Amino acid sequence: MIRVLAAAVLAGTTLAPGLAAADTGEEGQRLFTFRDSRITESSGLAVSPTHQDVYYTHNDSSDGPIFFAVGPDGRTRAKFTLQGAVARDWEAMAATKDPKTGRGVLWFADIGDNFDGAWPDVSIYRVPEPTTMRDAVIPATRYRFKYEDGGHNAEGIMVNPRTGRLYVVSKAFVGAVYEAPRRLRTDRTNVLRKVGSAPIMATDAAYAPDGSSYVIRTYFSATVYRPSGDQIARLSMPQLEQAESITYTLDGKAVLTGSEGKNSPVYRVSLPERVLQETAPSPAPTPTGKAAGSKSDSTKLVADARETDDREAGVPGTAVALWLAVAAGATGLITFIARRVR
Repeated sequence: MIRVLAAAVLAGTTLAPGLAAADTGEEGQRLFTFRDSRITESSGLAVSPTHQDVYYTHNDSSDGPIFFAVGPDGRTRAKFTLQGAVARDWEAMAATKDPKTGRGVLWFADIGDNFDGAWPDVSIYRVPEPTTMRDAVIPATRYRFKYEDGGHNAEGIMVNPRTGRLYVVSKAFVGAVYEAPRRLRTDRTNVLRKVGSAPIMATDAAYAPDGSSYVIRTYFSATVYRPSGDQIARLSMPQLEQAESITYTLDGKAVLTGSEGKNSPVYRVSLPERVLQETAPSPAPTPTGKAAGSKSDSTKLVADARETDDREAGVPGTAVALWLAVAAGATGLITFIARRVR
């Protein structure tokens, strides 16, 4: 009901181009449905980087420091408990592979703060991925964080697989991407610094397995970005009761998205060919001549695609100003809603 009210408020506001349409059609294919009655508020989602057909999820603030390994049939294969961890308001997770050892690494984010500063700091846990799929207690390394510009509510984390850098995406009327220090410390609070913007009411984020792009999910759609923060395209998402999670498939050709609720579904949404082309490695330069795919031609294609993306997902500065002016009367209600939607 709160989500419907939020949509109504936004629909009644003059939105900037690229935000007016709610891209929440029936796109995507249902991959599976969580069958475990203990999974009632799936808030984070990740694909195992080392185990075939294993998906991880965890509950929101209604549970302890535990997560589940689920198979492609939606049935739980194992439940894991983090030793020495707490679950104040777990909102997101990420899965990466240690480039030195090849071992999987899982990250769990206790970053929910519905009052934007109620907690003096937030925590993110680093956990070695389980090697076997059986119930167990596993050790976790806790990192404490604070934002350089004050407290924020957040529901998204992502890790750049090329650099190992951790990022937090805030959930707000005007959201932002925050970068963690290159070297995380356990003996002090790590400072998160703002490095980019995020769409309104971001509920999750994830980096592509090859580090070529990242995606940010909202209640209504998802947007793909280059690592620089430039927008590539906005993706239509399946209509979910409360869209909470997003992650990439291992081959980077699609994203998976999920929702809170009992027996909630997980959908697979293929990335458009144009997005795959823009994030693909650059081909070797043609030695001579102006063959198809030469630098001038490919540059024009990228420029044309970027222009199209700007129309679909970008927000011109003048439009933003107009949008914010018209939406000012709804800001209080949006903030009220944001603090109650998890």
